Amino acid sequence: MQVTSAIRETLVTGGKTVADVSHDISRQVEGKPTRLWWMAFGVSLVLLTYGAYCCWMMLWNGIGMWGLNKTVGWAWDITNFVWWVGIGHAGTLISAILLLFRQRWRMSINRAAEAMTIFAVICALSFPAFHMGRLWLGFYWALPLPNAFGSLWVNFNSPLLWDVFAISTYFSVSLVFWYMGLIPDFAVIRDRAVRMGNKTRALIYNGLSFGWDGAAKTWMRYESVALILAGLSTPLVLSVHTIVSMDFATSVVPGWHTTIFPPYFVAGAIFSGFAMVLTLLLVTRKVFKLEDYITIYHVELMNIIIIITGSIVGIAYITEFFIAWYGQVPAEQYAFINRATGPYWWAYWSMMTCNVISPQLFWFKKIRTNLVATFILSIIVNIGMWFERFVIIVTSLHRDYVPSSWTMFHPTMYDIGQYIFTFGIFFTAFFLFAKFFPVINMAEVKSIIKATSEKKSTHTH
Repeated sequence: MQVTSAIRETLVTGGKTVADVSHDISRQVEGKPTRLWWMAFGVSLVLLTYGAYCCWMMLWNGIGMWGLNKTVGWAWDITNFVWWVGIGHAGTLISAILLLFRQRWRMSINRAAEAMTIFAVICALSFPAFHMGRLWLGFYWALPLPNAFGSLWVNFNSPLLWDVFAISTYFSVSLVFWYMGLIPDFAVIRDRAVRMGNKTRALIYNGLSFGWDGAAKTWMRYESVALILAGLSTPLVLSVHTIVSMDFATSVVPGWHTTIFPPYFVAGAIFSGFAMVLTLLLVTRKVFKLEDYITIYHVELMNIIIIITGSIVGIAYITEFFIAWYGQVPAEQYAFINRATGPYWWAYWSMMTCNVISPQLFWFKKIRTNLVATFILSIIVNIGMWFERFVIIVTSLHRDYVPSSWTMFHPTMYDIGQYIFTFGIFFTAFFLFAKFFPVINMAEVKSIIKATSEKKSTHTH
């Protein structure tokens, strides 16, 4: 067991020294942006600009520019909202739950995953905000504030309000957790800037690090706060998407009115979140030459989690059909038959192919340790998870209890444009993060190296 543990720790650290870690990670911040970074950043700005135009037109003219109609009142907006919230789950899971379980392999990937969480939640929040229409006239009605006309309060019985509290709490805790982990690394960049004589950079990063001094008492407090935040974040990972699922499960719409949604949504969120982490990290690994830190070992472990959560999602799909048959409610049975064979059959079978069949390829070690295959499958998984949300929302609404109100939903360029807008926000923010912030958690990776060297010296003696 000792040999196995040592091998694993070597795989996690890439066989680097403490000085190597500081140099390899800090050089990305200190150096000028590469041509590849500028190209990628330029593409993200183009997406952001086009999306901002579509959002501006929609805000000016109203949400009637979307493809919504009398029957389908929720469509691309809520589909994308749930999709982005799901993607934001993996970062906190990697940071909090794996920290509490003392999983050291998380230390090379948690920083980028945490950043992904922050940016994904920002993207998600834009959709309910835009759904309000002219949001500057009424966003504050979602807050529990008294008004000048009496005691008008929001409906605390509504899961839509629970969303406001759950997601804002999740975002706040995740943001504090992410930034707190950056503080020791900002201090390393500050100290290197002082030695290089770069006073401007030293001043900026000294402010960002809050004057971190690296004393034993400082480290003790830092680790205590990390554990407290991890303890707070762990129930949030489970509660946030559970509450998002209750937006649907507490209704009486066929296809939504089911108790399986909370665990099913949580598993799907972790599934899609890990897929997005892999997509981003494989690109970051190549662009910033971090092969010694984000290793095949990390990729394989994340792929194993994708197998597990993907299998849970597949079981949930089958269970939904069983419950519809067993419940003997004609409207519910028709809703699921319509998903598989109705006008949106292509969306349903795209979902099944991407989410149930494709992750099973990771049972083969050659595939789950192949970077190209992993990159392609991680994108396929997120496409499938988008289709899952589309199938749940649109196909359940477009044919309800009254056949005379049945209709089809067709997205307009403004539906698509707002989705592109969130991609522009997400990738622009992530590229800026990867350039100006240390993308690997130097402090935690160094702690593994120190622990490994101490074990080796003890074993030698």
